[in-house]
Amino acid sequence: MKRPLAKISLFILTLSFLISCNAVKRVENDQLLLTENTIFLNNEKISEPRIYNQLYQEPNARLLGTPLRLHFYNLAKKYPDSSFQKWLIKKPNREDRLNNIYSKKQVVKLNEAYVDFNNWIKKTGEAPVIIDEELTKKSVNRLKAWYFNNGWFNVETDYEIKVLENKKKRGEIEYSVISHKPYIMDSIFQRIDSKVIDSLYQVNASESIIKPGVQYKTLDINAERDRLTRLFRNNGVYFFDQEYISFEADTVDTNHKVNTTVIINNRQVSENDVSVRVPFKIHKISKVNVFTDYTFANRYQPVQDSIEYNGYTIYSFDELEYKPRAITDAIFIRPGKIFKDTDRTRTYNRMSSLRVFKYPNIEYTLDPTDTTNTDLVANIFLTPQPKYSLGFDFDISQSNIQDFGIGFGGSLLIRNVFKGAENFEISGRGSVGSSSDAAKGSSKDNFFNISEIGADIKLTFPRIFLPFDTEKFIPKFMSPFTSLSLGISTQNNIGLDKQNLNGILNYRWSPSRIVANKLDLLNIQYVRNLNTGNYFNVYKNSYNTLNNIVQSGEVVTNPNYLDADGTLIIPEGAENFIQDVVSGNTQTSGLTADQKNEINGISERKNRLTENNLIFASNFTYTSNNKENLYDEDFSRFRFKVETAGNLLSAVSSLTGASKNEQGSYDVVGVNFSQYVKTEIDYIKHWDWGHKNILAIRGFGGIAIPYGNANSIPFIRSFFAGGPNDNRAWQAYDLGPGSSGGRNEFNEANLKLAFNAEYRYNLFGALNSAFFIDIGNIWNVLDIVEDEASTFTSLADLKDIAIGSGAGLRYDFNFFVLRLDVGFKTYDPSLPLGERWFKNYNFSNAVYNVGINYPF
Repeated sequence: MKRPLAKISLFILTLSFLISCNAVKRVENDQLLLTENTIFLNNEKISEPRIYNQLYQEPNARLLGTPLRLHFYNLAKKYPDSSFQKWLIKKPNREDRLNNIYSKKQVVKLNEAYVDFNNWIKKTGEAPVIIDEELTKKSVNRLKAWYFNNGWFNVETDYEIKVLENKKKRGEIEYSVISHKPYIMDSIFQRIDSKVIDSLYQVNASESIIKPGVQYKTLDINAERDRLTRLFRNNGVYFFDQEYISFEADTVDTNHKVNTTVIINNRQVSENDVSVRVPFKIHKISKVNVFTDYTFANRYQPVQDSIEYNGYTIYSFDELEYKPRAITDAIFIRPGKIFKDTDRTRTYNRMSSLRVFKYPNIEYTLDPTDTTNTDLVANIFLTPQPKYSLGFDFDISQSNIQDFGIGFGGSLLIRNVFKGAENFEISGRGSVGSSSDAAKGSSKDNFFNISEIGADIKLTFPRIFLPFDTEKFIPKFMSPFTSLSLGISTQNNIGLDKQNLNGILNYRWSPSRIVANKLDLLNIQYVRNLNTGNYFNVYKNSYNTLNNIVQSGEVVTNPNYLDADGTLIIPEGAENFIQDVVSGNTQTSGLTADQKNEINGISERKNRLTENNLIFASNFTYTSNNKENLYDEDFSRFRFKVETAGNLLSAVSSLTGASKNEQGSYDVVGVNFSQYVKTEIDYIKHWDWGHKNILAIRGFGGIAIPYGNANSIPFIRSFFAGGPNDNRAWQAYDLGPGSSGGRNEFNEANLKLAFNAEYRYNLFGALNSAFFIDIGNIWNVLDIVEDEASTFTSLADLKDIAIGSGAGLRYDFNFFVLRLDVGFKTYDPSLPLGERWFKNYNFSNAVYNVGINYPF
C-alpha cells in the first residue's frame, strides 16, 4: 500500500505545483493573456486546423492543459543583471568575500553567466501571448482572405475580445465568419495573342484544372498557371514565363457564377531600346556541346580533345576520360528535338545520380547561324568529382547481443573505373564488444570478448546490364542502375559464431519522382554456423526447460547425461536427452505427453537455428513516396515487396535427377537450401497539423510461406516483434509468437501484423514529445511449428494481438533526432484471457527505448 500512496502523493504535489504557478506573472495590469481562440462559421463552432492556422496569435502551448513552456519562461528574472547585483549586496561583505575567493573579474563573469542562463530560460520557454488587437484585426482580414480565395466572395468577418471575469488578466477571442453563398466556376474563355500558344492550349484544354461547376479556388487558378507554363515550356516555347498569363474573373449579375477569361499575351522584347511584343515561337535544339572537365580555373583554356557522337559534340580540356556513350546516355537534351524543360531537369538529375560529376551547369543560347531565331545551342558544363574518395566511420552501440560495442569501418570509392561512369566500391567493417553471454571458452578476463569483421565490394553500372535492350520498357529517363555486390563477414563469440557470404545482382530504376523500383535478380546468401555446440549456452530458456523436465521427479534418463548437480551437460547431455525423446529410446522414460511435445518443439527449433542456410532468392520492391523534401511532414509512403527463394535450385535438382536426403529434401553443397515465398506491405502516412503538430501512422503486414524443399523459414528471413521501431512496450524479439509469451531468447515467426500511431508535438525549442500506440504480433503459419499458442489458424487468433502505448521525448539536433520512448504493456496476450488489459501497465514493467530518428 505504501508504494501507491507514495505515487499518489507525488502526483498531487506535482499537480499542486503546476496549478500554483502564476501564468500571468509577466502580464501587465492593462494586458490580457490569450487563453483560447474560437472561430464560429455561420454561428457554429468549427475546429479545422487549416482555418485556425490563419490566425496571427495562438494561446501558449499546453501539455495536459498546463502551459509548461510559459511557466518555464516565468522562472527567468525580468532584470537578471540588477537581480544579481541585488543578491550580491544583500549580505554584508558577500561581494568582498567572493572577490577574495575568486577575483573581481571572475565575479563579473559569474554575473554574465547568470544573465546568459536567464536568457536561455527565456529562449527555451515561451513568452506569454498577450492579446494584441492589431494582430486580431490582421487575423480577421486573413480569415476573410482565406474564405474569399476559396470562393466565398461575400464573406463577412468580425471578432470579439472577451475578458474572463473569474480569471485574472486572462481573455479569449471569438471570431465570427458569415460565409454566404459560394461562387461556382462557369464559362471559361480565352484571349490568346500567339497562334502557337493558342494551338497548344486548345489541344490540351481537357487537362485544365479550372473546370465549370467547381467552386472557385485561387489555388486552382495558380495551379492552372503553373500547368500552362509547364505545357508551353515542354513543347518548345523557350522564352515563355508565368508573367505572360493572367486571369480575368467576371461576377457581375452572374447569380454567384464566375465567368473566367484566360489571357496570354505575346512575348515582350526590346528592339532599339523600345519595348515591343512579338508572337512566341517553337524552338528546337540544333547543337549540344558537352564539356566533360570544366572548372572555373580552365574556363578560358582551349580544349585539347573532342569527339562527335550521335549528334553530340563532346569536349575535354585534357585527354577525354569517358566513353562517349556514358556521357550521352545521361543527357536528355537531343539535337534536332524541340526544347523541353523536363529534358533539362532530367539531365540535371541523371548526371547528379551518377556520382561522377558535380551538379552540372546547362546553358541555352540562340544559334548564331540560324536566321529564324528558333534554333538553340545547349552547352552542358560538367565538373568531375575526384577519381578516388575515402570514407571512415566509427560508432558506439549497445544491443541485446552485446553490453557495449565499438564499430569502425572504411571505404574506398573509385569513380569512372572503366570510363563508362561505373563506380567501384571497396569497404571493410569491424567491431569489438563486451558481452556477458559470450561463448564459453572465450577469455573472460578480456573486456572485449566478442568481435565481428566483414568486407564488401560493389560495382555499379549506370544502365540495365542485360544481354538485350531494355530502353523500350525502362527508358533512360528512369535513371536505371545495375549493381553487382559481394560480401563476407565472420563473427567470434557471438551466439553460434557465423560466417556469412552473400552476392547480389540488383537493378533499380525510378519511373517518376515519387516511384522507385528495385529488382534483385539474384540474391544469394550462405550462412554457416561454426559453433553449434554453444546452442544451449545462448538459448538458456530452452536449456532451463529441459532441466526442469529432467528434475520433475518422474523422469528417468541416462545418468551420464547429467553433471554432479543433476543438470544436463552442455552440449552432449542435453543433445542426447533430446535424441532419446525424439527417437523413442528407452534410456529416457516417465515423460508426459505434454513434456514430449515440449521437447519435440525445442528439438525442432534447435535444428532450425543451428542448420546452415543457403538462400538463392529473387525479389522485387515497389516504393511510392510523395515526400517533397527532408522537412516535408505531410506525405505518404507505400512499399510492396515480394521474394521467392529456391525455385531455380529445386528445378535444377529435379531435372538433373539429384538424390534427396533422409528428410526428403535436396541438398546443394551439403546444405538443405531454403524454398519459400515472402510478401511485405508497408504504408506510412503523416498529417501536418501546423505548428509542429504531426499525426503519423504506419501499417505493416508480412508473411513468408515455406514449401517444396523446406518446411520453415530461415531465421534471417523471419519476422520479429518489439523494439524501438516496432511495438515499444516490448524489447526486440521479446513479443510473441501469438500468446506464447516470448519464452525464447530470440522469438521469430513467419507472419507479422503491425500498426502504429503517433501524435508528435513541440515542447519547447528543439525538444519535442509524442504519444503513441503500437499494435501487433507475430505468429507461425503453414510451417513446422505446431504449438497452438504460437500459430495462427483463424481470425479468432487476432485476440492475441498485443497493444502497447506510451510517450516519448525527442531532441532535434538538425542532422539527426535523439529519441527516448517509454512503452507500457496495455494489452498483453501472454496473460490469461480476462487479465490482459492494463495488468502490467506500470513503470516497473515499462520498456525504455533509445533510438536515432523517428520510428517511422
